[in-house]
Amino acid sequence: MDLESRNASLQSELDNATPSSLSKRNQDPTSWLPRKPSRHTLESHRGMINCIAFHPRFSSIASGSDDCTIKIWDWELGELEQTIKGHTRAVKGLDYGGPRGATLLASCSSDLTIKLWDPSDQYKNIRTLSGHDHSVSAVRFISSGSGGSQSSANLLVSASADKTLRIWDTATGYCLKALRGHVDWVRDVCPSGDGQFIISAGSDHTARLWDISVPNPENKVTLIGHENAVGCCTFAPPSAYVHLASMAGLKKAPPATSSAEFLATGSRDKTIKLWDGRGICFKTLVGHDNWVSSLVFHPGGKYLLSCADDKTIRCWDLSQEGKCVKVLDEAHTHFVTCLRWAPSILKDGGSVNGNGTQEQGSENDGGLKKSVGPAGASDEQMRCVIATGSVDMTLRIWAN
Repeated sequence: MDLESRNASLQSELDNATPSSLSKRNQDPTSWLPRKPSRHTLESHRGMINCIAFHPRFSSIASGSDDCTIKIWDWELGELEQTIKGHTRAVKGLDYGGPRGATLLASCSSDLTIKLWDPSDQYKNIRTLSGHDHSVSAVRFISSGSGGSQSSANLLVSASADKTLRIWDTATGYCLKALRGHVDWVRDVCPSGDGQFIISAGSDHTARLWDISVPNPENKVTLIGHENAVGCCTFAPPSAYVHLASMAGLKKAPPATSSAEFLATGSRDKTIKLWDGRGICFKTLVGHDNWVSSLVFHPGGKYLLSCADDKTIRCWDLSQEGKCVKVLDEAHTHFVTCLRWAPSILKDGGSVNGNGTQEQGSENDGGLKKSVGPAGASDEQMRCVIATGSVDMTLRIWAN
């Protein structure tokens, strides 16, 4: 059966690969998909890797592990740069972000804390945020624009096993709001590109869409349909709207300026579901043989990538009704726990980080691809690089 499924996936890749599409794929980053072997396999952690985050400007990537450490690597050279110690339990979530020109790294842990680290000062721990009373499972920066406040680039959202989400001001370390609605462990959280909305995923089999642009953030929609814990969630970028709108039966795609039009969730029921902003599931992607652990939309908008405890990375073609067009079998030797796409680089020297939010900067690093992007985003240079982490304690970089 294994051989048959591998044979089928190779055959489908062959069927989809004409000579012209192959040559186009080599030139066009919007068609790039990861392929084996990985460019680098990075080893140094002594426990499973739970989370990864790309620096918005430099070729640095951070990984967090059950060994209580965060490690900073150069993903282009494949070298370990630094090991950060400070948490006393497993590191569960990581994200780079913060105000312009002052990028921070946020980490969260089973030790109930969130810590902020300053990359410009050798990752010195500048603040510890306390308030959750159970393991903190995910942390993400909220891009500026939410609530119209000037300090909004300082906002951070966290998800926890105490069933709450919390919004923090990183400048003061204060918890501004606690969002309650989930009735079990909140496993993941993702903010929209404009900072107006967040989506959360929980062990209560639901995902929830929250409007955080209002003074009292509210649970706008509850996404019900999964049959087991929902472990990961993400917003679709505007570049994917054209494909998702046609799958959802809409006559035309929503405007690119609208941020919470489509969402994706992955669950322990082995499925991925695609939803519209009203909470209607219009597609269920079936193919993984185990818990789905992480999801990322291709910046070009045509694909959705997923990884799971079946040790695979799968690529779903949204222009073909979500057909699985590529499977990287045995991407790791054990469960694949996390997946991130390297941020695009803006021509003015800034960059767009993993969730599509913009980050200013003046430094450029290597590995740039030709200018590409969704409609109206031709000033971005998409990096064809993804990273995965695993229970096998390795971090893998997949690149051209």
